[in-house]
Amino acid sequence: SADKEKKTGKRKSVTIFGYPLSIFFIVVNEFCERFSYYGMRAVLVLYFKYFLKWDDDFSTTIYHTFVALCYLTPILGAIIADSWLGKFKTIVYLSIVYAVGQVIMAVSAIHDITDGNKDGTPDNMTLHVALSMLGLLLIALGTGGIKPCVAAFGGDQFNEDQDKQRSTFFSIFYLSINAGSLLSTVITPILRAQKCGIHTQQQCYPLAFGVPAALMVVALVVFIVGSGMYNKTAPTGNIMVKVFKCISFAIKNRYRNRSSKIPKREHWMDWAEEKYDKLLIAQVKMVLKVLFLYIPLPMFWALFDQQGSRWTLQATTMDGNFVSFLLPTVNPILILIMVPVVDFIIYPLISKCKLNFTPLRRMTVGMFLAALAFVAAALVQLQIDATLPDFPSSTEQQAKFINMVDRPIDITAGNNTFQLETFQSDQNHMYPYFKHFPETATWILFSNVFWLQFGDVVAKPEEGANAIRFFNSFGMVLNITVGEESFGNIISKNMSTYVDVPQGTAEFLIKNAAGNQCVFSREFGFGSSYTFIIPPTFTLEENCGQHIKEVEDIKANSIHMAWQIPQYFLMTSGEVVFSVTGLEFSYSQAPSNMKSVLQAGWLLTVAVGNIIVLIVAEAATLPDQWAEYVLFAALLVLVCIIFAIMAYFYTYIDPAKIEGKFANLEPEDEKKKNLEVTKKDMVENHNEKRRKSSNSSSDEEETSQTNF
Repeated sequence: SADKEKKTGKRKSVTIFGYPLSIFFIVVNEFCERFSYYGMRAVLVLYFKYFLKWDDDFSTTIYHTFVALCYLTPILGAIIADSWLGKFKTIVYLSIVYAVGQVIMAVSAIHDITDGNKDGTPDNMTLHVALSMLGLLLIALGTGGIKPCVAAFGGDQFNEDQDKQRSTFFSIFYLSINAGSLLSTVITPILRAQKCGIHTQQQCYPLAFGVPAALMVVALVVFIVGSGMYNKTAPTGNIMVKVFKCISFAIKNRYRNRSSKIPKREHWMDWAEEKYDKLLIAQVKMVLKVLFLYIPLPMFWALFDQQGSRWTLQATTMDGNFVSFLLPTVNPILILIMVPVVDFIIYPLISKCKLNFTPLRRMTVGMFLAALAFVAAALVQLQIDATLPDFPSSTEQQAKFINMVDRPIDITAGNNTFQLETFQSDQNHMYPYFKHFPETATWILFSNVFWLQFGDVVAKPEEGANAIRFFNSFGMVLNITVGEESFGNIISKNMSTYVDVPQGTAEFLIKNAAGNQCVFSREFGFGSSYTFIIPPTFTLEENCGQHIKEVEDIKANSIHMAWQIPQYFLMTSGEVVFSVTGLEFSYSQAPSNMKSVLQAGWLLTVAVGNIIVLIVAEAATLPDQWAEYVLFAALLVLVCIIFAIMAYFYTYIDPAKIEGKFANLEPEDEKKKNLEVTKKDMVENHNEKRRKSSNSSSDEEETSQTNF
């Protein structure tokens, strides 16, 4: 009836094949929102490092701070939706905040807005940082705030007799999440790799952030378009608020009755019985029992979420051309493969072996697999470190020598004595610090008494590029270009600046003032640095490259990214066993009306896990990255042991039976409450009569009867 629809907030919806048409808008909205979030997050740590020029540790800190905020704000969103605005308005308003945040993030990545001198470097980096932080704060509030609302709002579109359709909807809903995540982690890094800019062409972060911003606007528009078809339930009060109030009252009441003369109660939550019914107290006890098991879980997420920070940064020092393409998709692809494999092959095989593989034991195994993943990451890091160059400390300087004389020459530098052949270079040597020389330098020798000194690159080239420079010992000025980049006019006996050349075959166009030119081709890997020497005997002919001598300043990355696949496989296996099982366990042990409380608690463990990364990254002053990986692995193994002990003593319950038991007692409780109210009224009436009447015998009789 119309009255019933008004009361429940439900309306007769348009259906297709038995499904409300309104869920189409919700599923599309979720797909676009997840594309927006994961697409932006896929390149976020690279944006910190290469655009804002933050170091690895600070980039990791801000990244995990952002992720932690994204998993803290769902509690706020749930309270706003259930206690104030309702799910629909909460989703709309916070989606607007979300979209504004994404747009601000895209604007913050436009280097031209503060590049007054048009040199490709922002003149006011503070403005870009401020815009970035504002954008991330709004995104965290938006994505976290709508997280607990969208799925529940989709469930509200179904009637009570549509359990099967509702179950199918949730399957499609979570498929849209994975689809949005997978596509965005493929597309967004490709967009970042494009070149864009008004004055200078650089990595296109505005496009990489702009497309997710556009998708969030689309998500908002699609959701609003379906407004007229939605069933919108009015806010009825948030169960989390009731739980917190019940716990708070129990603690306060226990403190007020802390005297040893007062009888103890079976459970500390029983001190809430003066104000709350036994059913609610029993439900809170069940929730607290599960939340206690959640205490060790953040350590798993501390390791898991470093896939987007430390592991991404690790990949930038490796050999492979898919750091911006395939790498971010490894986890979602493995998830799609591993979930059915584990559910339909691994678990049935374990069951046939008569092993009692309980949910808590599965979660313990998942934590152990995550620890193994970090051990694998540490082993890979050790191999990477062996290929990285050694740069001087604050008390050292580094130098190498190049012999430009037409005969071998003997060199004594510090404690090192060696001989160099013509056009040959020695390896880098460390020497005590001398303030008049750069920390790393190349000495080009033209005789025993005449040399030139040039500063070298002081860090590994970024993003897999190759730092290339030319030394011109030819008798005239030469102009050298590669693609759209120019080394400029290099005068005789002078060194060009470094130019970043991407991986692949590079063709250097060399020409003189008379217009004569030739092309020098060279294949490059990732992360190398070379000094190319143009000798006095150089000629601008077809095969001019054969005359050019090269000196390797920094070796190319030689550890292939494929070596990261084992650590991703172990981490994803741990996620499937830990995360999916954890949600299943939580729901099976949660009271019927408090599943949202445990969902909030589960999301809170993710937030705390990211906070742990912040603490370790800032507090642990470990000189080597592999040692940090081992530290995290050791901490998780320790936590894993503690969790296994806690799980051993945990007793599984059936919430429905416990709720049924207390539900049957409710009528008796109501009778007791009614009797107490009646008795209280009688006492108040009696006292009123005593004030109005004298001490008659009839009054005494009435009093004695009433008191009895």
